[in-house]
Amino acid sequence: MASVNKVILVGNCGRDPEIRYLPSGQAVANVSVATSSRRKDKNSGEMIEDTQWHRVTFYDRLAEIAGEYVKKGRPIYVEGRLKYGKYTDQAGVEKNTVDIVATELQLLGGREGMGGAEDSGSGGGYSRPPAAPRAPAPAARQAPAAAPARQSSGFDDMDDDIPF
Repeated sequence: MASVNKVILVGNCGRDPEIRYLPSGQAVANVSVATSSRRKDKNSGEMIEDTQWHRVTFYDRLAEIAGEYVKKGRPIYVEGRLKYGKYTDQAGVEKNTVDIVATELQLLGGREGMGGAEDSGSGGGYSRPPAAPRAPAPAARQAPAAAPARQSSGFDDMDDDIPF
């Protein structure tokens, strides 16, 4: 039986990412993301906003991208998995933690503070390192010198070197 551990968050960053490097050279970035929901209170009828804070950890190239582009208050989309842990605080009390280990990052909102023109569309998405660059497209092929006799389709006089 297969199992799934997947989290999707759309929220606002609560602070700028903290970036550090492990002894192996691996980049790690931590950020907190706030998600909010609103509901109407049954008794008073007033709107109640409930904000949840999530600890998100990025690794490798995704950590470097988060460190460069993610800023406090910026809306982001994060996909990842839950990671549970325990630690003992200074008073000797054992505490439980829940972190989200991010596998994908999408910058939302405009391009403010990114050195480009203002854009109301969505930002860039990042998940894996880019693929190796492709080789340039081969030059246009030349038509064979002697084509076999065939029935004309009406396009025989068209130029084969169309640039698109």
